[in-house]
Amino acid sequence: MQSYTIGQAARLLGVSPDTARRWADAGRITTHRDEGGRRLVDGRDLAAFSVELARSEGVEEEPPHTSVRNAFPGIVTAIKLGDVAAQVEIQAGPHRLVSLLTREAVEELGLEVGMEATARVKSTNVHVDRV
Repeated sequence: MQSYTIGQAARLLGVSPDTARRWADAGRITTHRDEGGRRLVDGRDLAAFSVELARSEGVEEEPPHTSVRNAFPGIVTAIKLGDVAAQVEIQAGPHRLVSLLTREAVEELGLEVGMEATARVKSTNVHVDRV
């Protein structure tokens, strides 16, 4: 499973690294240390926290997450696979994006819950890039 540094987690949550550190210090985000002593957040824990954060009242206190050229970097929070089609949910700061794509595309990208991904929006279509 992929892990994220506090700085990476902050970017995916749409907050400052200081805010993410305070949340970790307060126990809101579970962290562990790598061999180099860096604090890391497990991808699945970050995915669950990002959904909880987006649903909470405190999200509106942070500045809105913006994107350049309609790219929304975030974390995969859910994948529903059918026989042919798939649904991928990405939490990008306070934004929840849902993309319908083929099962084959999800498998080729190797998408999993807790993985970093970028949703690119063009008109009414959302394209998912593995990061």
